[in-house]
Amino acid sequence: MGQKHEISDETIEYVGILAQLEIDDTQKEKAKKDIGEMLDYIDKLNELDTEGLEPMTHIFPIQNVFREDEVTNDDGKEDTLANAPVKKDGGFKVPKTIEG
Repeated sequence: MGQKHEISDETIEYVGILAQLEIDDTQKEKAKKDIGEMLDYIDKLNELDTEGLEPMTHIFPIQNVFREDEVTNDDGKEDTLANAPVKKDGGFKVPKTIEG
């Protein structure tokens, strides 16, 4: 693909100023070439017929990951308390840590 876009030194210098970059002559020539190639590629993409295509918002199909709430009568309390060293009133009995 031949480069159609010619980027001027002034444009590169202006971009460097905006980006607060110090660009030497070698970097300036490479940047001009790279930016020109990017613009050429964008032109190539603009040649694609996208009429009637729905815009893609994500590369993976997105679906609702939330499940419906299922009401059950089992809160798992018995399983939770199964290994408690000491139980009291349906909960764990723990040593007092604050004197009152």
